[in-house]
Amino acid sequence: MTSSTSQTVARSRVGLIVLAFIAFISLGLPDGLLGIAWPSMRADFTQPLDALGLLLFSGMVGYISSSFVSGPLMKRLGVGRLLALSCGITGAALLGYTVAPVWPVVVVLGVFAGLGGGAIDAGLNTYIAANHGEGLMQWLHAFFGVGVTLGPAIMTFGLNQFEQWRVGYWVVGTAQIGLALCFLLTAGMWTRGKAAAGDTPSITDHKTPLVETLRQRGAWLSMSLFFIYVGIELMLGHWGYTLLTEGRDVPTETAGFWISAYWGAFTVGRMTAGLYVARVGIRRVLYISLVLALVGAVVVALNLSGAVTLVGMMVVGFAIAPIFAGLVSDTGNRVPPEHVANTIGIQISAAGIGVAVVPSIAGLIANRSGNLEFLPLYLVGIIVLMLVLYTASGRRA
Repeated sequence: MTSSTSQTVARSRVGLIVLAFIAFISLGLPDGLLGIAWPSMRADFTQPLDALGLLLFSGMVGYISSSFVSGPLMKRLGVGRLLALSCGITGAALLGYTVAPVWPVVVVLGVFAGLGGGAIDAGLNTYIAANHGEGLMQWLHAFFGVGVTLGPAIMTFGLNQFEQWRVGYWVVGTAQIGLALCFLLTAGMWTRGKAAAGDTPSITDHKTPLVETLRQRGAWLSMSLFFIYVGIELMLGHWGYTLLTEGRDVPTETAGFWISAYWGAFTVGRMTAGLYVARVGIRRVLYISLVLALVGAVVVALNLSGAVTLVGMMVVGFAIAPIFAGLVSDTGNRVPPEHVANTIGIQISAAGIGVAVVPSIAGLIANRSGNLEFLPLYLVGIIVLMLVLYTASGRRA
């Protein structure tokens, strides 16, 4: 291979990574919007506190549907076109929120928002796991953190300046459409980069039937871990603003800043993990992360003071940051090699279910009990449960 060809290959591979990072920013933006927007949304549509669960459920349906078939979609369309299609669908759904006349329309649009995110999430996780190391996986997910950090800031700005939650969704929906056009225009890079590199991802060589993978105990443990983890991640993201403003009388602008600080700490945690995870070892990092997150959650539950609560929220955000990407990288320790690609897809689907179910249960119980202070206690409980399950997965490995 000549020097110029090598440089072309290198530039192409770097280009693919940059596009993957941009895609993960786009995935994070909608998640960052919803927690801040929800009190205003439910007031506009005259919905109870726990109606958020219905929107999360509709998103879950779309998310798990597309992530389950992400492999065939990726093979048929190519990664670039899949990114373009996913961003286009997501952008259209978010813009639809801004003109929806009634709540059921928003719920239906949630299915399409989930469809847009599911395939790109599973497809890019599989691509990075097959072609790159644990450090780059952490950096990929750090850019999701950039998205969820920007989301609350955008929504808070819209609420403060225009007193309208639709502004935030209009901004992000328009940005998603712009990203779709960018991915469509650069779709050929993915094909050229793969052809020039001349290598085939090892974990995608296997054509193992999905039903055989579902017979693996490690696959079910993986699904359980992802199901619970996303609930941990989104508890403060979705319910923190409501807890602070409606339960603890924190001013709305301050509460919006605190949620942005939570996601900011989350993003910094993922960027930091990209530097040290390969040296420390992924299993050790995951144990430390879960224990530290438990400490932060207890601090939030104690509600000693505003400043202490803020510190606790940031500790949780920083601590949980490496977990999702780390669990993806660690998949090969839970299932045999021929089942890794399938397991990545189904555990991403399990995460999609967890996004809807785990926070929704918290909202349902808090609404029925009339006590929002149940929310941080629930967070403590699910972190403990995940520690137990992760220990069990280690014994299995």
